[in-house]
Amino acid sequence: MIQSERLPDVRGTYVFDRSLSAFTWMRVGGPADVCFLPADLDDLVHFLRTYCSGRRVFPLGVGSNLIVRDGGLNDVVIRLGKGFNHIRVQGQTVVAGAGALTRRVAQEAALHGVDLAFFRTIPGTVGGALKMNAGCYGRYCSDVFQSATIVLRSGSVVTLDDRQLTFNYRQSSVPDEATIVEVTFRGEAAAPDCLRMRMEEQRMKRNATQPIQERSAGSTFRNPAGFSSTGRRDDIHDRKAWKLIDDAGLRGATRGGAQISPLHPNFLINTGTATAYDLECLGEDVRKKVCDVTGIMLEWEILRVGQN
Repeated sequence: MIQSERLPDVRGTYVFDRSLSAFTWMRVGGPADVCFLPADLDDLVHFLRTYCSGRRVFPLGVGSNLIVRDGGLNDVVIRLGKGFNHIRVQGQTVVAGAGALTRRVAQEAALHGVDLAFFRTIPGTVGGALKMNAGCYGRYCSDVFQSATIVLRSGSVVTLDDRQLTFNYRQSSVPDEATIVEVTFRGEAAAPDCLRMRMEEQRMKRNATQPIQERSAGSTFRNPAGFSSTGRRDDIHDRKAWKLIDDAGLRGATRGGAQISPLHPNFLINTGTATAYDLECLGEDVRKKVCDVTGIMLEWEILRVGQN
């Protein structure tokens, strides 16, 4: 057990054998052997430089796009707290700690007349948004990204700008096991009142079309690329994931306590009694059925980690 290992002396907090279900929006998942909550950047760097175990580290935000399997995680879970949720606006530049909620970044930027409004309806933290190049309404994190400060597993602190970090649909080149600690964005200037109105419209649209009151993790599957294997644009491949799921007759499908949302078929929800196994199996059932019907194998957007 990790309790018997030599852990560095830190100013932050260690929590042992803590269920991760409370840290994810799905409210499922087994325990982590240890969670480390660093006090600040220096504390995080000290831990990574002096912890010499072969265990991997797993940075965890608010778990908005995550299923932790029922067997839990043997990794060291790094959870960023109050020392990493700052937001500073300087002209049209917004500097945000990786633990800051994306909706708060949008709101604070809007107060200063900076347009990061698309972040308002993206769930989760800045670190997670950067890692997966989150986006909505035709805009992505990469469109406003300037630089990021990350801490590598070795404890080295590195700053990457938009020439060094590459992005694709729902992914970025942030190194594995790197902990994002701060991100700098640049938005267009806009009138605060207009931004507030736009964000409210987006919020109301999301509330009407997505099961935001349910235990979900946002979009379950990535939208397929709009090209066939021959490289030609293909109307079938250009359809949204929700439409493919709906056409396969899976709206409202269940397995154990897991359900495909009747409101939005690309949302996988915990009705209250689901295990991580229920959720992942239902997702795999959907992938197989959609592939049988359309020939398209959907790719997970939700990250699944840990042991069954």
